[in-house]
Amino acid sequence: GLGFNIVGGTDQQYIANDNSIYVSWIKKDGAAYLDGRLQEGDKILAINGKDLKDLRHKDAVELFRNAGYYVSLKIQRRLQPQNGPMGHGGGDGESSGLPLAAILVPGLALAAAAVWILLRYRQRM
Repeated sequence: GLGFNIVGGTDQQYIANDNSIYVSWIKKDGAAYLDGRLQEGDKILAINGKDLKDLRHKDAVELFRNAGYYVSLKIQRRLQPQNGPMGHGGGDGESSGLPLAAILVPGLALAAAAVWILLRYRQRM
């Protein structure tokens, strides 16, 4: 596989009142670990263009299992809360943290890199 586990779904919510799919664990030395961009806690919005919104856990797992050799992931990074006065943001309604595009664009390339690493790893075996 791609070297990570997922949690969540309509029938197994990882976060209360949230049906999203999240990365729960990344296998050490697996494709996602070696690539280094995917992180535990990341929300997976889509795989190969297929929206993961409002799917049962087992249906999401099936999409990952049948993804093929070239996999495209759309992710949303979980931003870590910051302590102290700088982490609370200003009173102007602006959100702090990275722009969403800075997170999602690298996520789209994750699948291609992960598959490339996986194929090279399998050739060595």
